[in-house]
Amino acid sequence: MHVHFVDDNMADLMLTNEILESHADVVEVSTSLSGPAALEFLRDSRNSRPDVVVLDINMPGLSGFEVLAAMKSDPALVDIPVVMLSTSSNPRDVAQAYTLHASSYLVKAHDFQQFVQQIEAFITYLRQTRLTHWPNAMTDA
Repeated sequence: MHVHFVDDNMADLMLTNEILESHADVVEVSTSLSGPAALEFLRDSRNSRPDVVVLDINMPGLSGFEVLAAMKSDPALVDIPVVMLSTSSNPRDVAQAYTLHASSYLVKAHDFQQFVQQIEAFITYLRQTRLTHWPNAMTDA
């Protein structure tokens, strides 16, 4: 399973990569530090197509909402599930994400241990409910 994380906070990306090292047997991780970089990565046919994109909302340049809208209007990217991961629990942000066809919305935990648990739960969810439906899925998930 290939998960592409998009976040302008390098510390959050590094932390997420560390957490996911324990899932290296089933999770391939790629990252982008900005919205434009994410779209460039996703549109580049030389890159492995992610099974899911985890997208921060508040980023300079293009916001996560703008990246989500661009993905959902691009025939080559429209079917990639997008999970919004943000510190914002504002109902308007949540509603906007779903209006733009996000697959899920997670409020990023502020506490380190809670964030670790959140990422672990996310990967467990993907392994148990979605991995078996992807074309290149591992059968032992």
